Amino acid sequence: MIKISTTQINSSITNNHVDEEKMNRGLKNRHLQMIALGTAVGTGLFYGSASTIALAGPATALSYLIGGIIIFLIVRMLGEMSVDEPVSGSFSYYATKYWSEFAGFLAGWNYWFLYIFVSMAELSAVSIYVAYWLPDLPQWISALICLIVITLINLITVSIYGEVEFWMALIKISAVIFMIVFGAYLIFTDVRPFPENFSNLWNNGGFFPNGAWGMMISIVPVMFSFGGIELIGITAGEAENPDKTIPRAIHQVIYRILIFYVGTMIVLMTLWPWNEVGTEASPFVQIFDNIGIPAAAHILNFVVLTAAASVYNSAIYSNSRMLYGLAKNANAPKFLAKLSNRKVPVNGILISSAITLIVVALNFFFPGQIFMYLMSIVTGAVVLSWSMIVLTHLKFRKYCEATGHVTKFPSLLYPIADYICLAFLAGILILMMTIDEMRLAVIIIPIWITAIFAGYSYRKKSQN
Repeated sequence: MIKISTTQINSSITNNHVDEEKMNRGLKNRHLQMIALGTAVGTGLFYGSASTIALAGPATALSYLIGGIIIFLIVRMLGEMSVDEPVSGSFSYYATKYWSEFAGFLAGWNYWFLYIFVSMAELSAVSIYVAYWLPDLPQWISALICLIVITLINLITVSIYGEVEFWMALIKISAVIFMIVFGAYLIFTDVRPFPENFSNLWNNGGFFPNGAWGMMISIVPVMFSFGGIELIGITAGEAENPDKTIPRAIHQVIYRILIFYVGTMIVLMTLWPWNEVGTEASPFVQIFDNIGIPAAAHILNFVVLTAAASVYNSAIYSNSRMLYGLAKNANAPKFLAKLSNRKVPVNGILISSAITLIVVALNFFFPGQIFMYLMSIVTGAVVLSWSMIVLTHLKFRKYCEATGHVTKFPSLLYPIADYICLAFLAGILILMMTIDEMRLAVIIIPIWITAIFAGYSYRKKSQN
């Protein structure tokens, strides 16, 4: 039985606000919007979409629509908690408070683990994009340069991070809009070679070339593409006026993502036969190169390079903040809660960045071969992370109902949406078991949870 009063909840919120004042609230609404867009509209769309296209063909657009609806529901759940208690560490803190200490420990460390691998995937993508221009440059060198530059940006101030991320995200979002408009122009005119109008959407096997099963399987890499949109909740501890900026960012971001993903897939599948899209470069670059517009291909390669660097930027940011939140709750070593003179968690940034050096070594030994393996691990971890958000939200709402606490930004269709999302995420894991390259990631999940539990148990014993 829950025996916590509304006064206790308000007291806890107040205490956390006092604690969070140690970190500067330097992220404005425009920063929050572009951070969420910049993380979710990245390598998953610009490069990872090639694997989705191979599985579903033109039905890829429908896969992104389905995945986007589910993710919107989950982000609304996180948004409800983040507006009520805007703290650094986000759902790790909520899982600890409303569920259990181990749940918070698991949520935080799994999210950190997830974004370490996201960071590695983005660095791998950076090296692939640079190789489009400089094929003789070793891929590990371009990955290392990106790592150093982004780490330095994060060490300055949160406002500098937000500003850099705003402009990098703006570049790729503007490019996607331009690509949709320019692609539509090509589709409705005869200026491109061999104009087919929309017939590519049903030629080469039809809209569902691999059947309904192919479309269902394609949702798995789609979920990798949407990974990162939950970063809105992570930024809550450093957002100006979170009561207004977080709901506004969530509402404005999700429909744009659906337009960008669904719109771009329709344009790409119309411009070029889906079965001729490979993974040697970004599908965006490849298609515009193939239709005889090399200048557009070079511009788009710059954009997708910026996109990968942008996501790596946000990954380092979110990892350092998650470590900071874990340390503040005694779930990580205390030195990770250390703030620099510029009020950024310097140790968390340096450690998160240093660990991603592993991918620099992997690119040295296995250039261009590790992206898909990293994507499978990230997908498994992100499904676990989103499941933790939904389960924590159920606990949070039960707390609110028991105490009569009214939230400021209620989620949609509670509790039906919560159970739909959990069933959907369970289905993703089942589908991953049918894919050879992703099966190992699912098998690792219980092993990973057991390892985290061992770390939690050790921490509890050391505190006694």
